[in-house]
Amino acid sequence: MRRLLTGMLALSAVAVLAACSFAVKGPAAKPVQFAGIIPAPARFEAGQGTFAFGRGTAIVVRSEAGAVPAGFLKEGLKKRIGLNLAIKQTAPASGAVVLETSASASVSPEGYVLAVGPEKVTISAPAEAGLFYGVQSLLQMIDARGAARGRTIPCARIEDQPRFGYRGLMLDESRHFFGKETVKQCLDQMAYLKLNRFHWHLTDSAGWRIEIKKYPKLTEIGGIGNHTEPDAPARFYTQDDIREIVAYARLRQITIIPEIDMPGHASAATRAYPEFSGGGSQRYPGFTFNPGSEKTYGFLEDVLGEVAALFPGPYIHLGGDEVSFGNQQWDTDPQIVGFRQEHGLKDKVELEHYFIRRMAGAIEGLGKVTMGWDEITSSQVPPDKSVLFWWRHDKRLLLRRALQKGYRVVLCPRAPLYFDFIQLEGQQVGRRPMFNDLARVYNFPDPIIKDVVPEGTATQIQGVQACVWTESIAGDKRLKYMTFPRIAALAEDAWTPAANKNYDDFLGRVRGYLRVLDREKIHYFDVFDPARTPEPPAPERAAKPLS
Repeated sequence: MRRLLTGMLALSAVAVLAACSFAVKGPAAKPVQFAGIIPAPARFEAGQGTFAFGRGTAIVVRSEAGAVPAGFLKEGLKKRIGLNLAIKQTAPASGAVVLETSASASVSPEGYVLAVGPEKVTISAPAEAGLFYGVQSLLQMIDARGAARGRTIPCARIEDQPRFGYRGLMLDESRHFFGKETVKQCLDQMAYLKLNRFHWHLTDSAGWRIEIKKYPKLTEIGGIGNHTEPDAPARFYTQDDIREIVAYARLRQITIIPEIDMPGHASAATRAYPEFSGGGSQRYPGFTFNPGSEKTYGFLEDVLGEVAALFPGPYIHLGGDEVSFGNQQWDTDPQIVGFRQEHGLKDKVELEHYFIRRMAGAIEGLGKVTMGWDEITSSQVPPDKSVLFWWRHDKRLLLRRALQKGYRVVLCPRAPLYFDFIQLEGQQVGRRPMFNDLARVYNFPDPIIKDVVPEGTATQIQGVQACVWTESIAGDKRLKYMTFPRIAALAEDAWTPAANKNYDDFLGRVRGYLRVLDREKIHYFDVFDPARTPEPPAPERAAKPLS
C-alpha cells in the first residue's frame, strides 16, 4: 500500500455528517446490537435509510494518514462482498467511502467519527489510528449483515474513542511455541477488535524464543524443548522474523511489548550459559540469573540492547515475578553472598530488589519504559519510569498501595483475565479451581475500580490485558479455543464506556462474531452450543504451572 503525497488538506469534521435522519441515543442508551460492532461504540445514532456498495463505489483518501487504512478497507471489502474498489483522491458525486483527517474532530487520537448516509460514508479522525479503527467498525457492520446482504448497510452515525489507552493480549510462547502464522492471525483479530498492545512472553524456563546474535546458544540450546517435550527440536524467532511481525503489527496499530524474564524463570538461558546461573531448586533447577556477578549484568544488558533495537515501541517487560521459586542458593553461594555484603544488602530479598532496579536502569538507558509484574513494586523502581502489571487478584491491597505510590498500572488479574483457566464447569483441560467464563471476563474491570482503586488515582489505570499462559495449551487449535470469543469480552472491557456495556446486547453481537471466526477458520469455544466446537485434547505430560 503506497502512502499518498504529503500536504493534502485535512477537512473539517462537519463534513462527516451525511444527509440522512438520525435518532440520537446518548452514552447511557443501549442501541440494539450497536450495528454488530465489537467493542460497542461510545456513542451510536441509528439513522434512517441505507448505503449500498456497488462497482462504482470509490474509496476516497484525502490525507496521507488515510492511505494504510484505505488499503485495509479495500482488501476487506473485496474479501467480504467481492468488490475491488478503486482508491482515489477525489470523490464522485455519490457512492463513496471517504477517509479524512480532522484536527477538530471531538475524539481522542485513537477515536473516529463514522457517518453512514444514503449517498456517502465518511470516516473522520485526528490521526491514522482513528481512521484504522473506523474502518474496522465499518467492516464489522458489513459482517453483521452477512455475505448475502453485506452490500447494503444501515445509516448510522458513530462518535467513538477508547476508554483505555492500553488494550492488551499476552501470549506465552516459551512454554509452547506457535509460530509466525498463528501470531499474525492473533494480531489480525486484535486489530479487528481494536486491541493495541501485544505482550510477547518470549523467554522463560521452558524455552528461549528470540535470536540474540551475540549469544547464539540462547536459541541453539535454550530453544530446545517446551513445557511437555523437553527434548523437542529448538524453535524460536530469528531477528528477521521479529522484524517481520513487528512491521505486521505496526500496520494494524499494535505495539509489541517483548518480555525477557529476569531474575527468575531463567532456566532456558542458564542451560545455554550456565556461567550466568544463580542456582535454583530441585523442582526448578537453574531458575535464576546470578545477581552477584557483574558478568551477568553485562550479559543481560547485551541481550536487552539487541531486544531494544528489534522492538521500536516504548516498552520492555522484564518479568520480575516468583523469584523465590529458585533463589535458595543466593543464601549460600560465596560470590552472591559477598556481592550482597559489598553493596550493603541485608538479605536475598534486598538483593532481588537491587537486581530489578539495576536492570530497570539499563532499560531506561536504552530509551525504554520498564514494565514488570506486580512484584516489582517492592523493588521501588521509580513510578514515573515504570508500569506495573497487577496479576495477583487476591492481593488487592498491593494494587491500592501501588496506585497510592503513583505507579501506572495495567490490570491483568488471574481472575478473570487468565485465559488458560477453564471457561465452563466440566471442561477437561485448563487451570482450576476457578473458571473464567465469558460473563466474568465481560464484567471486568468496574468492580475493581469501584472497590479497590483509591479516589483520585483512576487515571493511573492504563488499561486491561488478558494473559494466555500455555502450560496446558499446546497447538494452534487449543490456543484459539481458549482465546476466542473471550477476547471479544476483553475488547469491550478495554474500549467501551461502562455505561454502554450490556451483557445481553453483547451476546447478540458475539453470535455474529462467531460467524466471522468460522469464515477465518479459527477454532473457538461456542458459548451457545459447546458441543458444536469440541474441546481439543490437552498436551501430554503437562506439568503443574508455576502461578
